[in-house]
Amino acid sequence: MKLILLGTAGYHPTNERQTMCSMLPELGVVFDAGTGMFRVRDHLQTPTLDILLSHAHLDHVVGLSFLLNVLRGDDLEMRAMRHVRVHGAAEKLDAIRRHLFSEHLFPVMPPIEWCPLKQPMTVGEGTSITWFPLPHPGGSIGYRLDWSDRSMAYVTDTTAHADADYIQRIHGVDLLVHECTLPDGWEQRAEQIGHSCIGQVARLARAANVGKLILVHLNALVPIQEVPDVARARALFPKMQLAVDQLEVVF
Repeated sequence: MKLILLGTAGYHPTNERQTMCSMLPELGVVFDAGTGMFRVRDHLQTPTLDILLSHAHLDHVVGLSFLLNVLRGDDLEMRAMRHVRVHGAAEKLDAIRRHLFSEHLFPVMPPIEWCPLKQPMTVGEGTSITWFPLPHPGGSIGYRLDWSDRSMAYVTDTTAHADADYIQRIHGVDLLVHECTLPDGWEQRAEQIGHSCIGQVARLARAANVGKLILVHLNALVPIQEVPDVARARALFPKMQLAVDQLEVVF
């Protein structure tokens, strides 16, 4: 299975990073729809698209307004898609429909099926998806995907702790994609804004006994080579990698 990190920044894009969007091309599954969403067009392999939203903050949903181009083929005609479904908390989907796609802001609604979350979820054959709430201002959602031979979890916009309520939901996954917005020493600020420091995430990954950790939602103002406290976090959890846009992870 391949995961492609199409956008790895938090809050706003830069010349190097778009905001949050990741894709499992073989399944047509996308996690969040930040500004990296425009890159989905280059990786579409299926006649279906299922977009799993963590929450409705703009850096995670503005890319939904790019869908009219995402769904165009090389001839610029719209692809014949079986479905394009956006999954998320019901109140968040309602807010996106009413505000992001208000007639005053956007002229034509893309061909979206709005799907409020339910347990369990299925996308295609052989894929089990469960979701769980995360502490964040306004609320956020994490996802776990299980197959017969592998598993992954996607967790963003929350504050990590080694005893976090969601640790059992992600325990033992082969791949954990988790947000990391702040350096160590900013733990109080992390609690206030609902984000995580790098050491907090490393300790959580170790406690959850995950196979590999990919850090996303990185501070857009900090170049990748200047992200602080990486060596100390790797000492806590060696199988950790900082995401860069268009990184491909096979698991």
